[in-house]
Amino acid sequence: MAGRHRRRMALFWRGMHIAALGPDEACERLGSSRDGLPEAEAARRLREFGPNRVEALPGVPLWRRFAAQFVHFFALILWFAAGLAWFAERAQPGQGMAEMGFAILAVILVNGLFSFWQEYRAEAAVEALRALLPQQATVARGGATRLIDASIIVPGDVVLIEEGDRVPAYCRLIEALGLRVDLSTLTGESLPKARDAQPCGEMAPLRARDLVLAGTTVISGRGRALVHATGRHTEFGRISELTQATGERISPLQREVARLSGFIAALATGLGVAFFLIGQAIGLPFWESLMFAVGIIVANV
Repeated sequence: MAGRHRRRMALFWRGMHIAALGPDEACERLGSSRDGLPEAEAARRLREFGPNRVEALPGVPLWRRFAAQFVHFFALILWFAAGLAWFAERAQPGQGMAEMGFAILAVILVNGLFSFWQEYRAEAAVEALRALLPQQATVARGGATRLIDASIIVPGDVVLIEEGDRVPAYCRLIEALGLRVDLSTLTGESLPKARDAQPCGEMAPLRARDLVLAGTTVISGRGRALVHATGRHTEFGRISELTQATGERISPLQREVARLSGFIAALATGLGVAFFLIGQAIGLPFWESLMFAVGIIVANV
């Protein structure tokens, strides 16, 4: 129930178009003020909305991901081909089948290690994203200014930011003086963008001049910002979730590639069997026909 309520409130607040509200109206809508939240209310909201963290999604352990690179469909075909080659070498030594078996094994290992390295880099990218969020932030609570752990910031808090600070959450500026922020972590743009507290009709968070977003850095100036959303409800949180989900979700393109791969594997196997039978029909030695068939299967896969 609490999880559903939290999602409902997050959607409601994001649907407010807070960028279009004046500073005081934004504070009123979020049940806050320019002096921030009382401590008791901040504690209640922390229980309700959870910590301001980008959580890691439950994932497959690294050892299982590593093992999976050697037991997928194509890998199994290659294992079978390598097994046939070694079996042929035992049955009739000196035909070069052992070398072919080891060559196939090398292909399996290189392909598996490369695929695993790609997945590992994607996971490391998520950790790098989380490291971009600040560990601490200065907030106004109950009329006093204090430094707190950034993970306990809640919607309605007022955050004080200045040059060199990283923005801890999705915020609407209520005061700004010469403020410019670096959005490169979200957009890749190298030039900093000016930000101010004037209401803005722009609904896209990255273009709204009165919004500062989690994971961005203050290049110059200072300001006070009203926290609108925290954790995974921020733009930064969504980017992190999408990055983590990249290896879990199958896109239409991946589905088509998998279908085509299955077709190619079936075709390769069929060609290998056909050429083996042709070799036998024209009188080639059994093991020579088998070696030729295995070579065709491996070359196509």
